[in-house]
This record gives sequence, structure tokens and C-alpha cells, in this order.
Amino acid sequence: MEERFEIRLSGSGGQGLILAGIILAEAAILDGKNAVQSQSYGPEARGGASRSEVIISNTDIDYPKVTKPKILLALTDEALHKFKDNIADEGVIIIDSSVKKVDTPFKIIQLPIIETARNKIGKSMVANMVAVGVITELTKAVSREGVEKAILNRVPKGTEELNIKAFNAGCNLAEQI
Repeated sequence: MEERFEIRLSGSGGQGLILAGIILAEAAILDGKNAVQSQSYGPEARGGASRSEVIISNTDIDYPKVTKPKILLALTDEALHKFKDNIADEGVIIIDSSVKKVDTPFKIIQLPIIETARNKIGKSMVANMVAVGVITELTKAVSREGVEKAILNRVPKGTEELNIKAFNAGCNLAEQI
């Protein structure tokens, strides 16, 4: 049976969403699945719109672009407004607690992703790893072990423990739903 996840991670530049997408894709490959990751960001490296997309499948991926994501992560109001109408029929929108909810026919899960990074981990810059933990736990598209290996492969040297701690905090957030 085909299992396919299309995931769109959106927010602003500097939030680490491209790295988050790369980690999810690498975790899928480590789990023996197929994955493709693409990215887009505004001309401003920090503060402009940022988007990372990942397709994870246990079969061949014939088209490398996300068309109707099953999961939309929006860490900013702008990202939510831009992408809220273009998701799969049974899709889920995950928003940070700082993002204002909007009317949509889709299920919205609002979690304190940035606040968790800032207050529980001590660095708001690891909100991307908290988000990866939330997505990992909610979708089960990739294994926790695969994500941990991908994090260790991809994050800057010296930040591995901090990023793993943030990832686990995100998994814990999602477990409470």
C-alpha cells in the first residue's frame, strides 16, 4: 500500500525551515523510504518569506513538487494566509501559538513551538527542531531514530545536543494532543 506524505514548512527566513525540510527528507532516506526536498525563500535571507517542502513515500516519487500537502506548518501569520487554502482534503495545519487562527475547513493544531524553543530549551533558534519533532510524532512519516541521525548529520558541530533536546521537546508537545 502506498504511503505518501507531502509536507510544507512555511515561515520567515532565519527560522531554519530549509534545514528542517532537509532533515525530514534525510530521515526518510535513512528509514529506507524515498524523499525529495525543495525550497524557496524571499530575497531577504532573514525576515522574508521562507518555504521548504518535502515528499516522503514508500514508492517512487514521479513528480518532485508538493501540490496539495497533507501537513502545512505555518510559523507566521503571513505563511498561514499564503498557504492555508492549498492543502489536501484531509490535511492538517500546524501553527505556532503566536499565529492567529483563521477560518478554514481544515483541522488546525496550534502549539507553542517557538515558546517551547525559547523557554524550555533556552534558544528560539531551535524552533525548527521543535517543529520537526511535532511533525515526526504527529505523522509517523519518519522514525524518531532516523530524525535523530539526520539531525546529528546536519546541524552545526557543537549544537547537536541542543538540537536533539529541541526535537524531543517537539515530540513531547505532539504527544500531549
